[in-house]
Amino acid sequence: MNVSDRLPLVTATAAALVLSGCAAKQPAFQNNLVPATTAPQVAVVAMAPPAVTPNLYLNSGTPRFVLETPDILASKADLLLASAEEAFEEGRQLYDSGDRDAARERFDEAVDLLLEGAPRARDRAAFTRKLDEMVDAVHRLDLAGLGAGEEEPGFERAPLEDILQLTFPLDPKLTPKVRAQLQATVSQLPLSLNESVLSFINYFNGRGRKTLEAGLRRAGRYRPMIERILAEQGIPQEIIHLAQAESGFMPRAISRMRATGMWQFMQWRGREYGLMQTRDTDDRFDPEKATLAAARHLRDLYDQFGDWYLAVAAYNCGPGNVERAVERTGYADFWELRARRALPVETSNYVPIILAMTIMTKNAKEYGLEGIVPDPPLEYDVLEMDAPTNLALIADLTGAPLAEIRELNPSLLRTMAPAGHAVRVPKGQAGQLTSMLQSISPAERASSRIHRVSEGESIEVIGKRYGASPVVIARANNVASSDLEEGDMILIPRAAVQRAQVRPVAAKPAPKRTAARKTARRTVRR
Repeated sequence: MNVSDRLPLVTATAAALVLSGCAAKQPAFQNNLVPATTAPQVAVVAMAPPAVTPNLYLNSGTPRFVLETPDILASKADLLLASAEEAFEEGRQLYDSGDRDAARERFDEAVDLLLEGAPRARDRAAFTRKLDEMVDAVHRLDLAGLGAGEEEPGFERAPLEDILQLTFPLDPKLTPKVRAQLQATVSQLPLSLNESVLSFINYFNGRGRKTLEAGLRRAGRYRPMIERILAEQGIPQEIIHLAQAESGFMPRAISRMRATGMWQFMQWRGREYGLMQTRDTDDRFDPEKATLAAARHLRDLYDQFGDWYLAVAAYNCGPGNVERAVERTGYADFWELRARRALPVETSNYVPIILAMTIMTKNAKEYGLEGIVPDPPLEYDVLEMDAPTNLALIADLTGAPLAEIRELNPSLLRTMAPAGHAVRVPKGQAGQLTSMLQSISPAERASSRIHRVSEGESIEVIGKRYGASPVVIARANNVASSDLEEGDMILIPRAAVQRAQVRPVAAKPAPKRTAARKTARRTVRR
């Protein structure tokens, strides 16, 4: 999503130096804007400021207005770079010390300082280099687990981010083939065919095929939900490929410019459409909330520009960039703006990529894509937590792997669901989970675990597994080893878990009970 709208317009000439390109993918401070052909170009000669005789009667305590000279502006740029570097280094030290929340705040501050922009054109190269270095470094920390410990959910890199600035060769044999396909293709989104679209069809049919196929498989998890929301908001169904271009349908994708989630929202744009962030959660990672926000944003952009190609372009680089391109050239046509290089390079390729994927998937057989088996749609129940609750505890109680619980809840930044958060659990489990949680004290849910007893398992064996004293476990459950039965569920209390220095093991599915045994699982707590 766009960040250029955040930059202050320092002077009239500075307006031409705003970031061109999407914050999710565009390197900062690249100027792809061309002057309007209707206005003559006027050479402006910078004049040296007149010499000023120092006023010996002015002291340091007297307020005065100073006309900023180029030297003063240069010092401001140096100060901005130094402040950003200082904030970044403080963040790195906090990260190394284990304070991930404070580290993220300092990293965000460093990036925000650089996004304020260089005061003059000659400073832009230094800002661009520093911003790219800093964002890449933070991205590597994100992938390594920034904001998350060893057991916390990880992040993924947006798969098509690196190709948006590239061009690919054409295959002359494709032109008549694709032209014939378009004549028989029905689409709510207008489909255009030109060299740029053909070049990306050639790419996805060759080098980029694995990326395309992986996205089509992952799309199965979210397609019913996305198609429903697009229909409700009056958005062409083919816009689903915008999410494929943005993230490959990976809910926890993060770009180099820190655009986040399946639909790659920057923080401020996400908040504009109701995607909130807290210490524990980020709605941009939530597939359903982010899809609704993206559909509403696209509807607003279409209402503004009256054209889906311009709306999609504005989604990528921001409506301000598209507005300025139309004003400079006098053309409200995406292909004309692309030909005149009035849009960022990434945006110029962004629309053709979406069209190429749309054409190929609508003609799957011709491109050998009909054999791709999509992942099954995610199905779940929703249960609101009335106390902070460990996802591992939910996994224990439902018998689902912890990885499955995480996948259902990508908006959680930790393996802890805060009170009031609506947690998604495997389909059909909400009722049973509710009753089980009620048997556990709210104060215990944040760090306690539930263990399912296997055949012949004793409290001593269980204690060894969790690094806990058998006495603590027995006292917490008011039970002795001789009372345990296969399939029983016993509480591993918070004190025991806190002493454990081993990675928790995912709970095993409960074994089938024989007719002589109780048909319902029992929690051994009196």
